[in-house]
Amino acid sequence: MDSISVIGAGSWGTVLANMLALKGNNEVRLWAYEKDTVDSIIKLRENKPFMPGLKLSERLIPTNNLSEAVGAASCIILVVPTQFIRGILTKAVSASASPIDPETVIVTAAKGIERGTLKTASAIIREFIGNEIAVLSGPSFADEVAKGKPTAVTLGIANHSKHGHPLQEMFYTEYFRVYTHEDIIGVELGGALKNVIAIASGICDGLGLGLNARAALITRGLSEIIRLGVSLGAKDNTFSGLSGLGDLVLTCTGNLSRNYTVGLRLGKGETPAEILSDMKAVAEGVETSASAFELANRAGVEMPIVEQVYRVIHESKNPAEAVRQLMSRELKGEFRHG
Repeated sequence: MDSISVIGAGSWGTVLANMLALKGNNEVRLWAYEKDTVDSIIKLRENKPFMPGLKLSERLIPTNNLSEAVGAASCIILVVPTQFIRGILTKAVSASASPIDPETVIVTAAKGIERGTLKTASAIIREFIGNEIAVLSGPSFADEVAKGKPTAVTLGIANHSKHGHPLQEMFYTEYFRVYTHEDIIGVELGGALKNVIAIASGICDGLGLGLNARAALITRGLSEIIRLGVSLGAKDNTFSGLSGLGDLVLTCTGNLSRNYTVGLRLGKGETPAEILSDMKAVAEGVETSASAFELANRAGVEMPIVEQVYRVIHESKNPAEAVRQLMSRELKGEFRHG
């Protein structure tokens, strides 16, 4: 994998691309939709719109040319919001000048579920190409990785013998450790659904409900994630790992989380429209709350926290009323019937 293209120059895409470029073993391109992002990197060696303050490696090649980026790569890392993947791939596979090579490995770092189709990133990708697909997920705030703070993540991949170990080596640094796992759908669902629970956690803190409430919410949120994941074919132990519990705890408690911040502001009385209008980066949990709610209904899985987050964001339900309804549900055994 001597040529890497990172598609998406938000904070996480920029940090991953720079980390790989700093290793010096690969040619690394970073594709950005925004021309001003590319101009900023060329002129200042800094992505001022999305990752200000991080000096970028001279080995990092920014580009607005999607055809050039995908056609030259032996590994493509998709770091765009899930709702944008279909549009990106439609353009990429139609780029007749530089099509994606069948041997190119595709890694997705998206953490969401597509509206309408209810598909994860890997399922969307499989509609377009038959390449090997891996999923990178886990507790990893971009700001901390940029500063070289210790981070461990999961790489979901079916073919470990051929591509798993090379990808581990490709990503590995002294501060960025990668574990492999064959349960791709479990890794994806953990990363997507934790964003919805993180919004609920933010609401909890915004309402001033205390640490007891937040701990209970995280625990019950994990239970919901496991129920839906297993019903869709994931392995239950996946959700006790980095891409499940690890990412859930980080996103539900860390003030660097965009999804937690959305919830915090909702709990303090702002509307979804007000919050989203001044957010530059995407909080995947907003759209995923609707996808997860619909997916749970289709699968016949009870997810009361996800349901209330959906109703607060998409039906303008009062957050305090949502909490009241959660607390007044029928009494049940902890590990039976939800």
